Amino acid sequence: MNDEALLRYSRHIMLDEIDIVGQERLLASRVLIIGAGGLGSPAALYLAGAGVGHLVIADDDIVELSNLQRQIAHAEGRLGHSKARSAADAARGLNSACDVRALDARLVGETLMTEVGLADVVMDCTDRFSSRFAINRACVENGTPLVSGAAIRFSGQLAVFDPRQSRSPCYACLYGEQGDDDALTCAESGVISPLVGLIGSFQALETMKLISGAGQPHRGLSTFDALKGEWRHFALPRDPDCSVCGNR
Repeated sequence: MNDEALLRYSRHIMLDEIDIVGQERLLASRVLIIGAGGLGSPAALYLAGAGVGHLVIADDDIVELSNLQRQIAHAEGRLGHSKARSAADAARGLNSACDVRALDARLVGETLMTEVGLADVVMDCTDRFSSRFAINRACVENGTPLVSGAAIRFSGQLAVFDPRQSRSPCYACLYGEQGDDDALTCAESGVISPLVGLIGSFQALETMKLISGAGQPHRGLSTFDALKGEWRHFALPRDPDCSVCGNR
């Protein structure tokens, strides 16, 4: 790191758990963010600001007026633009040294497998079960850690799935591979705006810990009730009969 980088990341370097070694790991890392909406927006900005060297942001949607209530990477001037490109521009504006790549298409099939395989960590910031199941399968097959977040109405949740760890469950251990896409969307159910920022920031924190080696990775499932201001944590054992990771 040069003097400018040392100054930029000095507040990380002051932390014994990160220090120069952890910051250099962040600078050399590649994170795939799938979904540039309410969760992906704060995640992309925090990771760019934190010095993650390579960000890939994937989203096939465009910025709409109803998004601006909570999706802080976008602005009125970007209405009608690609969400992936809009979020990438915001990330670059925060840290020009961050190599940001925008994919304005839905990641499926071999493209999904390739991008997951290239990433050090994948962040699932989508709002559809079908996407989450596909991302989970790709992460299990590639052995790539997955940081999964969700927020709907006044409820949020976070889980970290690390297929490199023999006892770690996968997303399918929690939900199987059954779910109604429409039941999960903010367009159908609504969401309080700061909640997505809270969960997206939590995802960014866990991603940085996985990369830098700071602390202990999150285990189990954490849920947040915004109406009560209460966190709950649940143990999440691996399902030996899981259709996705049971034979890992």
